Amino acid sequence: MKLVDSHSHLFLEDFQSDLPQVMMRAREAGVTHIFMPNIDSTTIEPMLKVCSEYKGYCFPMIGLHPTSVDAGYEKELAVVAGHLAMPDGYVAIGEIGMDLYWDKTYLKEQQIAFERQVRWALEYGLPVVIHCREAFDYIYDILKPYKTSSLRGIFHSFTGTREEAFRMLEFSNFFIGINGVVTFKKSGLPEVLQNIPLERIVLETDSPYLTPVPNRGKRNESANVKDTLLKVAEIYGNSPEEIGRITSENALKVFGMLK
Repeated sequence: MKLVDSHSHLFLEDFQSDLPQVMMRAREAGVTHIFMPNIDSTTIEPMLKVCSEYKGYCFPMIGLHPTSVDAGYEKELAVVAGHLAMPDGYVAIGEIGMDLYWDKTYLKEQQIAFERQVRWALEYGLPVVIHCREAFDYIYDILKPYKTSSLRGIFHSFTGTREEAFRMLEFSNFFIGINGVVTFKKSGLPEVLQNIPLERIVLETDSPYLTPVPNRGKRNESANVKDTLLKVAEIYGNSPEEIGRITSENALKVFGMLK
């Protein structure tokens, strides 16, 4: 079985003590590619280090996460711009977006940072990986002018309604990222997914967060994408092998790596 983890933070301190074992378990689970979204200037070096150590298996993105947007966001964006101008092998701009769950203090700054990074994605021909929490309408309004552009990407960790999913699917070059949340007992995602074509789905873990059942409550890792896969296969009434093939092709397509 082939699997792609389209969103995993294996460069964080959570994995410092056993990263080789984490990678080995991912390979044993059938994971062929792990895509790593950046958070802010403090995470670039450890992310690039892991991607260098596991070159051809782990692939870096560059971007400023919305929860790292504050009064000094211009300096952080300058760092992103500097890295984009260098040939570091970045495969996407991410993760970017808006998060109003914890704090709305920097709402305007989050909007500015998000749209600027979307424009960079178009300039560099890279996909975007979008984080959205309690900010769907804001994100939709910023993206709307780009609906007919070449912009492509992933709506990471989608947990929205059926109506929101349909609005996301209006962007023909975008995919919806599904992770361990789909396995949670109170999740509404299984019902939402029944209305979403499999050709628009990618799988992810968001490690070390959002661990799927049956390991919920423990640290998440890329190997656990197989548990999300099994739930998605159940929802679509398809074999795990077929779900793995289609979602992996979807992920490699959006990152420009489908051969």
